[in-house]
Amino acid sequence: MTSVASPLAPDWLAVPADANDLPASVWPSSALRDGRGVLSIGGVPATDLVEQFGTPLYVVDEEHVRARARETLAAFTAQFERIGTRAKVYYAGKAFLSTAVARWVSDEGLGVDVCTGGELAVALAAGVDPGRIGMHGNNKSVDEIERAVSAGVGTIVIDSEIEIDRVAAAAVRLGRVQGVRLRVNSGVHAHTHDFLATAHEDQKFGFPLDRAEAAVTAIRSHAGLDFRGLHCHIGSQIFGADGFAESAARLLSLHARLLETGPVPELNLGGGFGIAYTTADDPTPIEELAARIAGIVEAECAALGIALPVVAFEPGRSIIGGAGVTLYSVGTIKDVDVTLPGGSADATAPRRYVSVDGGMSDNARTALYGADYSVRIASRASDADAALVRIAGKHCESGDIVVNADYLPADVTPGDLLAVPATGAYCWALASNYNIVGRPPVVAVANGEARLLIRGETENDLLARDTGFAPTAPGAS
Repeated sequence: MTSVASPLAPDWLAVPADANDLPASVWPSSALRDGRGVLSIGGVPATDLVEQFGTPLYVVDEEHVRARARETLAAFTAQFERIGTRAKVYYAGKAFLSTAVARWVSDEGLGVDVCTGGELAVALAAGVDPGRIGMHGNNKSVDEIERAVSAGVGTIVIDSEIEIDRVAAAAVRLGRVQGVRLRVNSGVHAHTHDFLATAHEDQKFGFPLDRAEAAVTAIRSHAGLDFRGLHCHIGSQIFGADGFAESAARLLSLHARLLETGPVPELNLGGGFGIAYTTADDPTPIEELAARIAGIVEAECAALGIALPVVAFEPGRSIIGGAGVTLYSVGTIKDVDVTLPGGSADATAPRRYVSVDGGMSDNARTALYGADYSVRIASRASDADAALVRIAGKHCESGDIVVNADYLPADVTPGDLLAVPATGAYCWALASNYNIVGRPPVVAVANGEARLLIRGETENDLLARDTGFAPTAPGAS
């Protein structure tokens, strides 16, 4: 290939030496091209998956998920044992949760973090030990709280003064002592690199630091509540440990004051560890993150003269995100001449729009957050020159873009299968029925075999919820 960079390409996007290449940082660990040039994941060719399940199709590499869970737990366990304490790791189910995934991460030693009654129901249906479930949410209903306490959920994260009384009342009614954490705002916004000097933040989650002590006093006044410690979440898709270090320092100062009036056995620093969506992304290795965070916790506790707490974490995207690939079929292709930035009206360059049979209903992140993704042809290899493409969806929305910019072989054609990697997190979880489109199925692959995790929705499934089209019962007039 002798390809030339497009002037429409973003600065971070380099022309690939080989547009068939599968960069290890972006693709599941099992991804490769077979002798025919077909993408294979978990030992299963993409063409076989599509023949059986159709497109769009979410594919999840089971061993990749399990390996990331093991690596994460091992890294935090080793680093916190090194400094003389323990670490807990919960899988953040909001990234993607099914009964199978809940079992995988539980098998590998992780707890499960949920934030709705539905996520709790999935974790319990999967057989997850309720004592290893943590429950979040800024507006947990009384029913959800009752269900969590009744099930024996290990910890409920208190997010407002109202919840203190609601959880305490449920614990009394059910004759339980319920473990709780208090969510606080440390004033650190790692996702924007904005380390605020104050914790007076304009957001819906948690308590500001200056109201936390009063909230803990209220928690401790209830015999049915067991205060386990503070909780904080500083953002998502975070590279580097600086934000965690700053947040830990602020939380441990409050933690030390709370120790003066009672036990504070744990500290939960949340999750948000980033992954690579493109080759321009450089996520921090989990071993490096664990070492850095353990070091700051050790140093801060020593400076404050307090015992080391058990430290908990809640990664989701970093466990499941890189394991997922979405397969699409190409429908139409059109070239659009685009005026170059700062150029005259006749200074243009072509942008190739490749439209697929999915879109923002199965991956809303590009439209919501301006997220960048990568793409490759999955059904064959090609020696054609690379051309800049934009992968568009089928929805009636100009912002319906799956991949804003990447290079594909210039001979991409209708009927080709495309694969978009790093779609394991927040794609199925955010999926919708926009334009009355069914959500795609989810398939797990491992050891050359594929199995259905979540059935895709058909048009009949969607019509069945519309009472104007519900079938008439036999014998009814």
